[in-house]
Amino acid sequence: MSSVASEQSSTQKGSSAESRQGHEEARSLDALLSDITSLEVLAEEWPAEFSNASMARATAIDALNAEAIRRLIRALKDVPGFGAALREAAGDEVVYAVLRRHGILKPSLHERVEAALESIRPMLDSHGGDVEVVAVEPPRVDVRFLGACDGCPASALTFYSGVKKAIQDAMPEIREVKQVKGLGGGSSDQVHFASPFADYKADGWVFATKLPQLPDGETISKDLEGQSVLLSRFGDRVTCFANVCAHMGLALDGGEVDSGLITCPYHGFQYSLESGECLTAPEVQLQPHGVRVVGDRVEIRLTR
Repeated sequence: MSSVASEQSSTQKGSSAESRQGHEEARSLDALLSDITSLEVLAEEWPAEFSNASMARATAIDALNAEAIRRLIRALKDVPGFGAALREAAGDEVVYAVLRRHGILKPSLHERVEAALESIRPMLDSHGGDVEVVAVEPPRVDVRFLGACDGCPASALTFYSGVKKAIQDAMPEIREVKQVKGLGGGSSDQVHFASPFADYKADGWVFATKLPQLPDGETISKDLEGQSVLLSRFGDRVTCFANVCAHMGLALDGGEVDSGLITCPYHGFQYSLESGECLTAPEVQLQPHGVRVVGDRVEIRLTR
C-alpha cells in the first residue's frame, strides 16, 4: 500500500514538474517582456541610489549571461551539426531575442530593412501614407505603399528619393528595391491597403465584405451599424462613401454606375466613386469612411 502510494506520489510530482516546465516553455516573448517592463516601471518610483544599484546588478547579470552563452558556443562550435542546431534554435522568438540582446546574433536583413524604413515613416505618415516590406530576397527587396502614398502622383519620387535610398544607404548589399502593386498575399491579418481616410487608428473597424465579393470595377451597397455605405473597387484600391447624395440626402445606390462615376437617380447629380468629388457641383462631395483590406477582408471605420 505504501509502495503504491509512494509511486503515485512520485508520478504526480513528475507530472507536476512536467506541467510546470510545459507552462514555462509556452510563455511567449511578449509575456516575458511584459514582466520586465512592469519591473522597470516599478523601479521608476525608487530613490535614485536604489534604482542605480538595481540597474548595475541587472547589467552585471546580463554580462555574466552573455559571457556564459559565448563560452558555450565556443565549446560546442566544432561538434558536428552544432551550427545547424543553433540556427534552428534561433528560430524560437525567445532564444532569438536573448541572443540578439547580447550581440551574439546580428540583426536579420529583414530587421535592418525595417529599421531603414523607420527613418522615413514620419515623412510618409505626415502625408497619410506608409510603406510595408513585402519580401526580402537578397539582393532584392520588395515594398508596397499604403494609404495616401498608394497611387499618389508623387509616389515615384517618394519611392526613389525616400524608400529606395533609405534601404540602399543602410544595406549596400541590396542592389534592387522594387515597388510592387496590388493587395498581394501576406499573412491573414496583414493590412494590404488603407484609404487616405483611414487615419491609421487601430480600433473601430467593422467587417464589410470579403474582397472576392467585390469584383474590380464594381460598386455595392452595405448597411453597417445603421449606416448605408457604398463600396467600390478600383484594381488594388477600395473606397467607401456614405450612400447619401450631397444634394438632398437621398440614397444613391439606385443610380447608374459607369466608369467609376455614379449618377443620383433622383436629380442627376454625378459623383466620382474614387474621390467622392461631385462633378455637378464641385463645392460638395460624398462623405468618406475609412476603409482597409486585411487579408481578404474589407473593413470599414465609419465616420460619425
